[in-house]
Amino acid sequence: MRIATFNINGIRAAQRRGFEQWLRVRNPDVVALQEMRARAAAIPPGVFGGYHLAYDEGTLAGRNGVAVLTRLRPESVRTWSGTALLRAPGETHTDTVDLAPMPLARGLREFADQGRYLEVDLADAPITVASLYLPKGGLPAHLQKPGRMREAPDDGARYERKMRFLDAFARQLARSRRDARARGRDLLLMGDLNIAHTRHDVRNWRRSGQAEGYLPEERAWFDSILTPRTLVDVVRARHPDTDGPYSWWSWLGESFEGDVGWRIDYHLATPRLARTAVAAGTDREPAADRRMSDHAPVVVDYDL
Repeated sequence: MRIATFNINGIRAAQRRGFEQWLRVRNPDVVALQEMRARAAAIPPGVFGGYHLAYDEGTLAGRNGVAVLTRLRPESVRTWSGTALLRAPGETHTDTVDLAPMPLARGLREFADQGRYLEVDLADAPITVASLYLPKGGLPAHLQKPGRMREAPDDGARYERKMRFLDAFARQLARSRRDARARGRDLLLMGDLNIAHTRHDVRNWRRSGQAEGYLPEERAWFDSILTPRTLVDVVRARHPDTDGPYSWWSWLGESFEGDVGWRIDYHLATPRLARTAVAAGTDREPAADRRMSDHAPVVVDYDL
């Protein structure tokens, strides 16, 4: 079973840059998407071909939005908001449906309507697949230096928001993993986590120690959710001692040409599922002018 995760940085822009061709050629069985950035009515007709779509667009216009594409209609769909757009192939309706209530961990309520998390129970495999878009965050107040930042100083507000999310999501993730196990399923969490876990995940790791996404406390949080008995970083398990494969490169300069990237898009699987991975990597485009997004798809083949 071929499963992919892809931060597309806007479905309309990705379509113009070749998303449909990638989907047709790579032919994944399941795709988790982040940053759809579109209201239901603005999703290009036919862009997902023969796939079923489950989508939580959130309430922030032009931002966020997570989805999962599947070949068969999912057995069930869950979101933090309690609603989702569900479309079969060929459908164009924009009506969302109310889903069964999903208990939320303490602290997640402030993020529930932002279109950051959606999970589905696959109909053709005992797997719960989740798509996550984790907040980018920022620098803590003591590291913010006016004039040396792309964004205006905020006294650490974006950093504090991300840390609140991480604290709450760790509890929610443990719950989702236990719930999947109770249903006889493995859990596969995919998405843009906006954290590079180790020095192998950042090309310029020595200069990134005080950069958002590679802060010591962010990396320590990542350590806490990965253990041999809970979740495994599938791509890193397949490439244990190599730099990359990176999944994000800045649009600026020649970061892509020089492979000056970050690995911030992941497949995190329960151990039984992780052991079935036979191939894993990123679909890095051959040239900068052929990029569909500032991210690349991360694709894993699981021999179920």
